[in-house]
Order: sequence, then C-alpha cells, then structure tokens
Amino acid sequence: MKKTYSALLFSLFIVALGACSQKETTTSETTYSGGKLFIIGGGSRPASLINSMIDESGIREAGYALVLPMATTLPDRAIESGKKQFTDNGILAVGAINFIEGETPTKAQLDSVRNAKLIYIPGGSQNRFMDVVAGTEIEKAIWESFNKGNMIAGTSAGAAVMSEKMITGTQLLRPDDSGFKVIEQGNTDLADGLGFIKNAIIDQHFVVRSRFNRLLSLTMENPNLKCIGIDESTAIVVSGDKVKVVGLSQVLVFDAQGKAPNLQGVKLGAKDINLSIYLDGDEFSLN
Repeated sequence: MKKTYSALLFSLFIVALGACSQKETTTSETTYSGGKLFIIGGGSRPASLINSMIDESGIREAGYALVLPMATTLPDRAIESGKKQFTDNGILAVGAINFIEGETPTKAQLDSVRNAKLIYIPGGSQNRFMDVVAGTEIEKAIWESFNKGNMIAGTSAGAAVMSEKMITGTQLLRPDDSGFKVIEQGNTDLADGLGFIKNAIIDQHFVVRSRFNRLLSLTMENPNLKCIGIDESTAIVVSGDKVKVVGLSQVLVFDAQGKAPNLQGVKLGAKDINLSIYLDGDEFSLN
C-alpha cells in the first residue's frame, strides 16, 4: 500500500511539473530552433560529466528532468540511479515515466514528456526502447520536447537510439559470435532509431569493448555517413551540426568520404577512410 501511495504521489508530481511547464512555454514555442543532444558512451558517469549535461541543458535555471527507462528490464533500478545522478548534483526536480509497450499513454504523461527540459534515456536494449516508442505518441512527444529547444540525453542503449540508423547489436551473418571478429558486408544489423542525427551512426562503449570492426564495416557500407564511436565515461554534445566532446576518454569518427567500398565476396575494402580521434574539449562538425 505504501509503495502504491508513493507511486501515486510521484505521478501527480511529474504531471504537475509538466502542466506548469506547458503554461510557461505556450507563448514562446516559436522562438525555439531545436534542442541539444547529450550522448554518453556508457560506463561510469563521473560528476564532471553529469554536471556538463546539466549545465548544457539549462535545467539549473528552470524546468525538470524526466527519466525514460524503457530500454531496461529493471526500470525501478534505472529510475533510482537515473534520478540520483541529478539529485546528487543539485537537481531536485526530476521524475520518471516507464511507458509499457502496447499501453496507451495518458495526455498528462505525454505533456510531461513534451515539456521536460531534459529527457534522459538510461541503458539496456535499444531495441526494447524502440519497441515501446516507435511510431507512437510517445516518440512524437520526445520530438516535440527537442523541437522546443530542450535536451535529449542518453547513455549506452540511450546513445544508440539517437541516430536515424541505429545499431541493434545483432550479427546477421554470425549470430552465434560473441563479438564482431571480421570486417564484412551485411553482418551488422541496423534498425530505425529516434532519428535526431541523420548524417551519422552512433556506437558506444567503443574503445573499451573494441568495436572497431563493427563500426568500420558500417563506415564502408554507409560511405555518406560519419560513424561515431563514443567510449565510456565520455559524451558528445550535439547542437545542430556542431559537436563538442566532454569526458574522460575518446571519441573516434570514421568517414569514408562518400567513396564506395571494394568487395571480395562479403569482405569489405576501402582506401582513404578518414579517422579522427577527439579528446575532452575538442569540437567537430557533422557536415
């Protein structure tokens, strides 16, 4: 009974925040030109990284954060840790909604999403997250929040969903392999993500988990897209086409510069792939 009562109080809290924010933004929606993305490569999130996310979002001045834990099978744990990273760094206006696949969200829940100053998507399975939101009013509300100038942030699976072409983690040709051991065509599965980044593909846990073969394959198969590997405890802040690196490790960007690959069977080959390795404070363009 106590748990149910607490959940009810929380729901009323976050819905009230959404309603208040909606009133505040109604007259100024036309002034927004798109929000920011804060894309974390997974792993531990030091206070410096969380504070960068908070500061970039502007949430210290106004608004609230909202955790969307649908990527994980342990949403209560994701909500607890997701909220704690904000409250530990001075942000008390933070809540969460765990939408369930197939259930119709209420108008109040959707208002809470579209009016959140910062939406945070924890890790888990990017496929599970998209199964819940793809083609729904929830996805539309997330986009509406972004288009109002708010921040969409995520880590691990929450990073993978940011691009239009989303790495699922599945190997199509070698489903029993534990890692991507070869560089070949047609092995790395892609699906539709949220689509905030249309000219790049995002990979995460990149250096720690040695995901070079996976991203190199995608670089050659998608020569007109940049392929971005974000390591753990590191993030990129995306504002339009401008990207800034923050965190403890590195971000690698592969660019085939529009050149089609060479093929021998399913083996991929290419010349002059551009590789850049960026550190904290470095900036680059998605163009």
